Amino acid sequence: MGDIHIGEAKENIAKAGFLDVDVDPTLDLFGEIERLKKEKNAIVLAHYYQEPDIQDVADYIGDSLGLAQKAEKTDAEIIVFAGVHFMAETAKILNPHKKVLLPDLKAGCSLADSAPPELFRQFKAKHPNHLVISYINCTADIKALSDIICTSSNAEKIVESIPVDQPIIFAPDKNLGGYLIKKTGRDMVLWNGACMVHEIFSLEKITRLKIRHPNAKIIAHPECEEPILRIADFIGSTTGLLKYSQEDAAMEYIVATETGILHQMQKSSPHKMFIPAPPDNSCACNDCPHMKLNTLEKLYLCMEYELPEITMDEQLRVAARKPIERMLEISAKYGL
Repeated sequence: MGDIHIGEAKENIAKAGFLDVDVDPTLDLFGEIERLKKEKNAIVLAHYYQEPDIQDVADYIGDSLGLAQKAEKTDAEIIVFAGVHFMAETAKILNPHKKVLLPDLKAGCSLADSAPPELFRQFKAKHPNHLVISYINCTADIKALSDIICTSSNAEKIVESIPVDQPIIFAPDKNLGGYLIKKTGRDMVLWNGACMVHEIFSLEKITRLKIRHPNAKIIAHPECEEPILRIADFIGSTTGLLKYSQEDAAMEYIVATETGILHQMQKSSPHKMFIPAPPDNSCACNDCPHMKLNTLEKLYLCMEYELPEITMDEQLRVAARKPIERMLEISAKYGL
């Protein structure tokens, strides 16, 4: 790796999204990443939707709530976030004095992109006196416009913690919002956003799959559309689905969420069968293209050169931190 190539790659980060440098194919990337963790006092936080190799090298694997809690408590000087942009942003919001790295800056989120800040600001203005609860899958700008952040693990408790006479806007996920209205009986104003992965599942194909696997239980994430949730045996956050698969007696599961979680399900219950719920398209995949932009090579390069780094305007960071802190307080109160 020549210095000229590295210089070019650094200049090109904004365009490429990552450090585009050739990695020696004989390099033991698992060993190198472990070495860099020790040398740099770095922690690798990975979401369940990351590729299996990244999950296996991570210090902590979790869903959005677990990752936010871990990011807040870590003593590491460098936080390497194997996830998507809003997750690394959340880590930076909670750790202004630490270096936060993301292997690929283009690892965005269709749900976060579905709430442009300016339009959301106008939407909020049309509903004065409403308290804004935003799902953590949103940008720092949306967090700054919110009163409380939630994740799928704590959303129900957070909604229930608000006085009944207080009107609520729930953003950006309309499917999770609709599910919460049903669960809590609260009438909330919903922003019209959704996750491309969780909206793609085919009811018809899942029904056909269930005929072939009559003993399989259907487990689904609340970001899925209502018809899928209606036929699910269990609905829960990513961690909730994993826990259910470990504790439940069934031997087969049709899993309606991003396929990355199947790696942990299979690892913790090797005797059980996990079938990814089929999407409503010609491809048999339901991977999040953003999550899967991160690779082991990009993770190694990002740790080696400490780039790309997440930076943020301080005023925005302070404003976005308040609703996250409220979420962490409420979660702690309920022991989540």
